[in-house]
Amino acid sequence: MDKKSQASAGKCPFAHGANTSLASSNTDWWPNSLNLDILSQHDKKTNPMDPDFDYAAAFAQLDLEAVKQDLRDLINSSQDWWPSDYGSYIGMMVRTAWHLAGTYRKQDGRGGANTGNQRFAPLNSWPDNVNTDKGRRLLWPIKKKYGNKISWGDLIVLAGTVAYEVAGLKTFGFGGGRVDIWHPEKDIYWGEERKWLDATKNRYGDDQDRTTLENPLAAVQMGLIYVNPEGVDGHPDPLKTAQDMRTTFDRMAMNDEETVALTAGGHTVGKAHGNGKAELLGANTEAADVEFQGLGWHNPEGTGNGCNTMVSGIEGAWTTHPTKWDNEYFYLLFTYDWEQRKSPAGAHQWEPINIKEEDKPVDAHNPNVRRNPIMTDADMALKMDPEYRKIAERFYHDPAYFAEVFARAWFKLTHRDMGPKSRYLGADVPAEDLIWQDPVPSVDYTLSEAEIDELKAKLLNSGLTCSELINTAWDSARTYRGSDFRGGANGARIRLSPQKDWVGNEPERLHKVLAKLEEIQASLNKKVSIADLIVLGGTAAVEKAAQEAGFAVKVPFTPGRGDATQEQTDEYSFADLEPKHDGYRNWLKQDYAVQPEEMLLDRTQLMGLTAPEMTVLIGGMRVLGTNYAGAKEGVFTDRVGVLSNDFFVNLTDMENTWEPVGKNLYEIRDRKTGAVKWTATRVDLVFGSNSILRSYAEVYAQDDNKEKFVHDFIAAWNKVMNADRFDVKK
Repeated sequence: MDKKSQASAGKCPFAHGANTSLASSNTDWWPNSLNLDILSQHDKKTNPMDPDFDYAAAFAQLDLEAVKQDLRDLINSSQDWWPSDYGSYIGMMVRTAWHLAGTYRKQDGRGGANTGNQRFAPLNSWPDNVNTDKGRRLLWPIKKKYGNKISWGDLIVLAGTVAYEVAGLKTFGFGGGRVDIWHPEKDIYWGEERKWLDATKNRYGDDQDRTTLENPLAAVQMGLIYVNPEGVDGHPDPLKTAQDMRTTFDRMAMNDEETVALTAGGHTVGKAHGNGKAELLGANTEAADVEFQGLGWHNPEGTGNGCNTMVSGIEGAWTTHPTKWDNEYFYLLFTYDWEQRKSPAGAHQWEPINIKEEDKPVDAHNPNVRRNPIMTDADMALKMDPEYRKIAERFYHDPAYFAEVFARAWFKLTHRDMGPKSRYLGADVPAEDLIWQDPVPSVDYTLSEAEIDELKAKLLNSGLTCSELINTAWDSARTYRGSDFRGGANGARIRLSPQKDWVGNEPERLHKVLAKLEEIQASLNKKVSIADLIVLGGTAAVEKAAQEAGFAVKVPFTPGRGDATQEQTDEYSFADLEPKHDGYRNWLKQDYAVQPEEMLLDRTQLMGLTAPEMTVLIGGMRVLGTNYAGAKEGVFTDRVGVLSNDFFVNLTDMENTWEPVGKNLYEIRDRKTGAVKWTATRVDLVFGSNSILRSYAEVYAQDDNKEKFVHDFIAAWNKVMNADRFDVKK
């Protein structure tokens, strides 16, 4: 580097490629390009664990009771570097677990406690997560002690659950099985704002209709877990806050009763912190300099903690005894009138009028002083919203019922993103099957290879076309979401409401196929589930298509799926799994603001597929003739139904021209004659236009990779069909 170059680089002779504040990415240069990073999140290169590490096996070696005792000892202590309130970390552990799990949203299943993602940006630095970093650091000695046997996700949730037990609540149970990630989940859309708590950015289609909150979001503002505790946009109005709560908690799969229980139960223990000036706090966790060692929001006032702790800005406890599980929350809420006041930090909060001295909680760090209890706008909503009040009054008059409902709601909150109960680990897993766990009956049969071959022949000779069999298997399996392990072919819920009537499932074709499969099932000596027959039908059709391409391959099939009943299916909850698009079948339910290829990436990531797997599946599905309603877009072959690499060969053929002829519609013409050869959508053409996807397409277009294409398609197909088979070693 010459002197002139050194001067232009700040007189530093070293390159700055690793400095994230200076480096530019391709998306900085080309912000409108298709960003495939969503499909390469959590690459194995970032995982420090050994390739053969099995978390379930490690957890099985854990002394869970010993961990719980260590947690009790921690909760009942106070550390000098971060003193506990009232000599207890109950509130701290509950809040840390709550804010880890509370990011879950049912629309796309993302968020939640399953990955321990609170350790990374942006969640570790959200304004609503102030000082959850202290909660995790308090847990570090226990994590260090038990190491690989318990993940951060499991430990944080367990700590919150044990905290409630220490307070006196009979909890519903605990299931382990959350596997940690090792870098931020950049693929989760938390909103378009570029500023925390930005009230100038409206997430609502109609500000007067709070149900129009932008999908798939659940929180009302960037940086919040739920709603603003001071009121909508920071302005107290309990009735309007109730509207936000109803929408936000519904987006988390909670009904009104669960919402009231969680709000009241969450505020039965612990306190809010606002005894200081928020503007004096240091940088958040991600922005704090190295001397803070991963701890954010340094408070220069007083001791910076204890009585000087700053979190939400609201200051005070909700109940008289904030370390005990009791019914004081409702007693105070309904016994006293409440008025708006300001905290020492200037935040809006509600305080009681003329409260008895004995009903006041003592100061968190000076037992000789009593303070007013407080309520947030969300708490007052339970008193002022007519529906919430009915529920709250019942809880007030029936403490045992309140405790039971809360215990179940807490369990749901902290386990909702874990999928079926079969994934839960440990001795504290409740025996009861809960409908939100999407239970599927187990099967008691096995199938030999000869029996599988016989069933394949029956299915192929049933009068159903190969495309009908493939589409039904695909539609059944494509609902799987790796975000919360819901959906998939197991259970055959495609034959039940609401799935049987989804537009994307082509109900008329689906009814025809299901009727034939039920007829075949009734003719068998050994009853095989419809779920297995659906998958096997598609598998047999793919195998036949590969053989017609000249490759004598056998597509794997693993039986063992059960058939769920309508009673085991939460129709309201499953409505969120309805596909609004499917690039693999070249279908959009309607026009959207987002481009079809971007929606394809989102669907692909939820299904747990990589970019190469996506590519090979698209090419195979097109030549197999599986487009929705038999559409011809993207079917670049004269041999429909043959598992050939024709899609890629013809896509990359430079004898073609590609011309837009309508919204999301293109014609592929012969360069010499101008004759139309095929039509296509954006999803088809992006595999030739995007440089990364084209590199994959070119691999499969090569003359020497015809067999590789078939084998790769079968592997990807098998992955989709078995994505929800947690009983099968993958």
